[in-house]
Amino acid sequence: MTRREIAIENFKKGYNCSQSIVLTFADMIPVDEKELLKMASSFGGGMGRLREVCGAVSGMFMVAGFLYGYDGPETGQVKADHYARIQELAEIFKENHGSIICRDMLGLSAGPDAPTPEARTKEYYKKRPCPEIVGDAAEILEKYIEDNAP
Repeated sequence: MTRREIAIENFKKGYNCSQSIVLTFADMIPVDEKELLKMASSFGGGMGRLREVCGAVSGMFMVAGFLYGYDGPETGQVKADHYARIQELAEIFKENHGSIICRDMLGLSAGPDAPTPEARTKEYYKKRPCPEIVGDAAEILEKYIEDNAP
């Protein structure tokens, strides 16, 4: 099973978009899966259903931070290099989806949604491209990792 397929399956199990990504790459991160899932839990629905940065994108960035990030109070080139990496991932995602903003990709109006998520029904999946978006994010990150070994 590819990481794309794993990410989509994670989402369809009920994990939010961000959790789906970090769980897909959990084998590469030296943190307990339960802790990773808790860390990513706030980022679904474009950050707590605020519909801001897509949770799948936030998940990509979290995994990139674990694999490539810095751990000190950096101010120079180390920080710049990491931010350039994050901007590159964002740009690749934008090329596929036109935005990294949840509400833009879902065609929603400005502002947050109610905090209660919708039930994951057949109707939900008909109107939401989220499984494919999550799959795309996993594929983008997997290719980036293959091309840029941590």
